Parts: sequence; structure tokens; C-alpha cells
Amino acid sequence: MAGRNVTRAVKPREETARKRREILRAATEVFGSKGYTKGSLADIAEQVGMTHAGVLHHFGSKDALLLEVLLYRDETDVEHLEGHHIPGGLDLFRHLVTTAGLNEKRPGIIQAFAVLSAESVTDEHPAKEFFQKRYETLRSEVKEALTEICDPSDPPLAEDLDYATAAIIAVMDGLQIQWLLAPDQIRLAKSSAFAIDAILVAAIQGHRRRVL
Repeated sequence: MAGRNVTRAVKPREETARKRREILRAATEVFGSKGYTKGSLADIAEQVGMTHAGVLHHFGSKDALLLEVLLYRDETDVEHLEGHHIPGGLDLFRHLVTTAGLNEKRPGIIQAFAVLSAESVTDEHPAKEFFQKRYETLRSEVKEALTEICDPSDPPLAEDLDYATAAIIAVMDGLQIQWLLAPDQIRLAKSSAFAIDAILVAAIQGHRRRVL
């Protein structure tokens, strides 16, 4: 008797979780194609066969849904990793290239990220703080990983570490935009690997043979 009650109690939660995932996928597509401002809750609700009120029931507000979409995107990047967290050292850079390869199979999520990150630089955008914190955290993790792979007896200049960190993140985001616009011409994973390798070499050896 108790077992049947537990089963019945679990099913509504499973259904709620399933609906939330459906809404997140639909919101990712809508925000990616129309942006946050023009993409409406009605558009999202239509895709999942719900009412506007039904979407609000699950997420409370459009702003809250947007932040959940962004978190959903980040979670998909690490869901295949042990502990669901990016590694350190050289493995972090391998992970970035692996992620670029995975991104080639999920253009909708990448489109949403590209659109929303660009929109977030505007005043009072609901995702502005999210992206500010996201990039701050990512820069810290990349810089730490880069420091780990450098020779401690001959470290690069501190400013070179900062330049390399920002450049790696920027080149990955920029390549994603080029790939979205010309997927038949840009090999996202290969181009990302080439750029990251070049930046790492420049950061590690730059203080010994600077070109510019």
C-alpha cells in the first residue's frame, strides 16, 4: 500500500520535470531565433501545447525563464563530465575543444547563447548580471588552468596570462558566430583547437619572442 502511494507521489514530479525541460527547449529556440525582447511567452507556450499562464506556472516570469535557459545551456556543457564540472590544467582546454565539437550538433542552443549574450550588454537587460558573472568565473578558471600548465621556473608575464585568458574565450564565442552564419565553411572544433593552441603558445613563450 505504501509503495503504491510513493509511486503516485513521484509521477507528478516527473511530469513537472518533463514539462519544464520541454519549456526550456522551446524557450531556447524562441530566444535564439527572435531574441529575448521579441520572443514571447505566447510563442513558447504554443510550441509546447500550453497556455501563457501554464508557462508562468512553471517559471514565474519571463526573466526567470531566461535565466533558467542560460543555466540549462551551461549544464549541457558539463553533463558528460565526471562531477559535472569543468576540469583543470590542460584538460580544461581539451574540454573547450570537445565542447566546440558538441556545439556543432546543437545549433539552437548556440544561437540562443550568441543572441542573448550580445543583447545582455544593453542597459537593464535581465541577463546582464548573469553574463558578467559567467565571464568573470570563466576567466578565472581558464587563467588558473593556464597557470597550471606553465613552467613555474619560467612563468609568463601576469599580463600575458590575462590577455590569453580573455582571447581564448573571445575566439570561441566569435567562432561560434561565424559558424552559425556559415556552417558549411567553418569547422568549429578544428578552428577552436587551432586558435586555443596558438594562444597558449603565445602566452607561454610570448615574453621570450614577442612579435607585436
